[in-house]
Amino acid sequence: MIVCAVPVKDLVNAKQRLVAALGPAERRALAAAMLRDVLGALAAARLDRVWVVTRDPEVTAIAREFGAEALAEAENRGHTAAVAFAQAAASRAAARVFLTVPGDVPCVTPADIRELARAACEGEPVFAPSRSGLGTNGVALAPPGAMPLTFGEPSFENHLAAARARGLAPRVLPLRGLALDVDAPDDLAALVAAAPATESGRLVAGWRGTEPRAPGAGHPRPEPGARTPRS
Repeated sequence: MIVCAVPVKDLVNAKQRLVAALGPAERRALAAAMLRDVLGALAAARLDRVWVVTRDPEVTAIAREFGAEALAEAENRGHTAAVAFAQAAASRAAARVFLTVPGDVPCVTPADIRELARAACEGEPVFAPSRSGLGTNGVALAPPGAMPLTFGEPSFENHLAAARARGLAPRVLPLRGLALDVDAPDDLAALVAAAPATESGRLVAGWRGTEPRAPGAGHPRPEPGARTPRS
């Protein structure tokens, strides 16, 4: 069984680094749109299970639209703790492979997800870097508890070092669709340029008063009631 976890904090307080560029309602709408883009790609990748780690009822409702399951922590302790919570759940479920991606990588494609899953190999954790090379935007572990994960820049180099310290042979897997995490004002223009056909790209293009360019790799939402296949 292949499981992918997507940690998402509450939408109201999402994307604080975009305060200078977007108002509260815009940040909330963007966070929701990016999550839908990510979950659309995951649903199309047809993994065994997709888990969204959250305590936000709105996020839970979005997850269910895409056939994902919501995992609720006792309290919101941040990205690293949310991933660890999902890793433990994946181990209890006897998952063979554990993936994790953030909810703010709207350019991700089903092909990216499938490539990340295929790369998973025991003893060789896989890490997909952010475009800055400092963050970690994709992880594949076999088994799920192969090593602890700690997020926050410079998590990418830290993950490689931590894997080697445990006698593992980490692999770097650059994936274009996972590279752009939308955190800073400059990322908004990059999003519109890279993925104009995504829900997020269209939303930001509308705010900027520009028209999306030729259709890109957008992800169609599944029909209502569609569910991710289970093993």
